[in-house]
Amino acid sequence: MQQIPVYSFTGFLDSGKTKFIQETLEDERFNAGERTLVLLFEEGEEEYDLSTYPHKNVFIEVLDQQTVTTKQLTALQKKYKAERVVCELNGMQQVGDLYMRFPEAWVVAQEVMFADATTIMAYNANMRNLVMDKLVGAQMVVFNRLEKGADIMPFHKLARAASRRIDILYDYTDGSTEFDEIEDPLPFDINAPVICVNDDDYALWYRDCTEEPEKYNGKTVCFKAQVAMLRRDKNGMFAPGRFVMTCCVDDIQFCGIPCRYDRASELESRSWVMVTAKITAERHKLYKGDMGPVLTAIRVDKDAEPAVPDVCTF
Repeated sequence: MQQIPVYSFTGFLDSGKTKFIQETLEDERFNAGERTLVLLFEEGEEEYDLSTYPHKNVFIEVLDQQTVTTKQLTALQKKYKAERVVCELNGMQQVGDLYMRFPEAWVVAQEVMFADATTIMAYNANMRNLVMDKLVGAQMVVFNRLEKGADIMPFHKLARAASRRIDILYDYTDGSTEFDEIEDPLPFDINAPVICVNDDDYALWYRDCTEEPEKYNGKTVCFKAQVAMLRRDKNGMFAPGRFVMTCCVDDIQFCGIPCRYDRASELESRSWVMVTAKITAERHKLYKGDMGPVLTAIRVDKDAEPAVPDVCTF
């Protein structure tokens, strides 16, 4: 089955998505004649001008992001014999909900979020779940309409709260751009003989460790966590972890790491323990076939004092 690359552009209304897509399709380096299906799930004030494209194999369709079906998307791809797809997504809808309805052959090659610097903080204050939804999956975020010399730290922190890997680009009103080069030192020493993770830093450590497990391969870590039993690995394994909130109460989830421990059956589910363990980067069912951190317990102390608060945030 031939894969169809999908280029997704997310962000709220009037954040600059249409302008960027228009300019991209005018560029010979991107538009070299490939049959391109452009799906608009949100119509802003700006319109696409097909007459400026170097090649005419661009076909635009307007769809409802809430109701579009896999069958409809497949039919459009076949109708235009599309070799690739460009999507302008609706900022008020969840990205993942749409991706689940993509045809099997469609593969997201790139996702870029656009954010109007004059309004994104208001969106974040009132609809943080939608803002984080866009940031978490994006490879890059573009903060535009910034005045030269403006404080970029709030935007940097907003993006880094979602991902330590996302590229950040600042687009200024004078026409200049610059990539974010602010370094974010981790609040724990990964080169220490034992990496000590404080309660407040568990969410950050969990994300960093699961995103870059090879970086922690062979290292020793110590942290406080709750006990979760693994259904498929009842014998000699458990998953110490914490409840983590990414953006709002609705998205709180338990984030645990599989841990080998020959006395795991003696642990009580949801009890607090202090874990000291060796980290290895390997594949585990919990990571759905991907590489991830797996712990081998050196020491597990029961009856650890509960962490306050018991839910941690990025």
